[in-house]
Amino acid sequence: MSIAILYNIRAGKHRSAKIAGTLSSALDRKGISYELFGDPFPKDLSRFTTVFIIGGDGTLNHVINHVEGSIPPIALFKGGTGNDFATSLYGSTSAEETLEIALRSTPRPVDAGCCNGRIFLNMFGAGFDGDVLKGMQTIRRLGAFLGYYSAVIRTILFYREPLLEITVDQDPPIRDRLLLLLLNNAATTGGGFRVSPRARIMDGALDLVTVDPLPVLQRLRYLPVIRKGAHLVLPFVHHRRVNRLRILSERPIQAQLDGELVEAREFDITVLPGRFRFLYPEPG
Repeated sequence: MSIAILYNIRAGKHRSAKIAGTLSSALDRKGISYELFGDPFPKDLSRFTTVFIIGGDGTLNHVINHVEGSIPPIALFKGGTGNDFATSLYGSTSAEETLEIALRSTPRPVDAGCCNGRIFLNMFGAGFDGDVLKGMQTIRRLGAFLGYYSAVIRTILFYREPLLEITVDQDPPIRDRLLLLLLNNAATTGGGFRVSPRARIMDGALDLVTVDPLPVLQRLRYLPVIRKGAHLVLPFVHHRRVNRLRILSERPIQAQLDGELVEAREFDITVLPGRFRFLYPEPG
């Protein structure tokens, strides 16, 4: 076994560097070969059997789009602000516990999505969610949950829904205004908001969640409901599994891919079934 350990020196208020030290010591004791890489990361990982990534969803997104060629089986360690995808794989485990899981697990396939040529693993959010990400400095300063909550509330007060043309799979296009448009591979975002509680990372599809326009007071009322994942039964919330989604906006809008901000008028998103292999326990 030869492991590449990639850690984001800026992620999680420098927590990633501490986790890298913890993993290094543990692997030394076990006599397992590894190499440490801070930013910039290598583009070629073909000489390694395994890659450990330490950081949040943004770090993971950077690696899967940065590396050229195939990526060895991945273990993901919670070193970022939100860590939603790592939590979907390992729950609340510590770095030491995640290491033991990774060393004894069989690589399992995990789906991904592709938006305008860029891959994502956790989720895509257009419009409202992209505007929330503009408050990333608040999120980083206050931490994932409080920072995300603060950015969401600010966006709730001032966000105006653009007119979108949406095509789902082979259905005819629909023109509509939407408060939320989220395409999820995993269940949570923003450090624990269960925006798509039915999403599964290896079901070969992405979960589309949309919310119709709401007045400000109702937006505030239902924010806690969305955080708990109890919103899919509400009449103005719509959910379905999709393989492809195309969006055309009347104006350029913000969107986010795993916490990375992008802006465009057109988005073309497809699912990539079993695109990566991760070292995580068999789902129960």
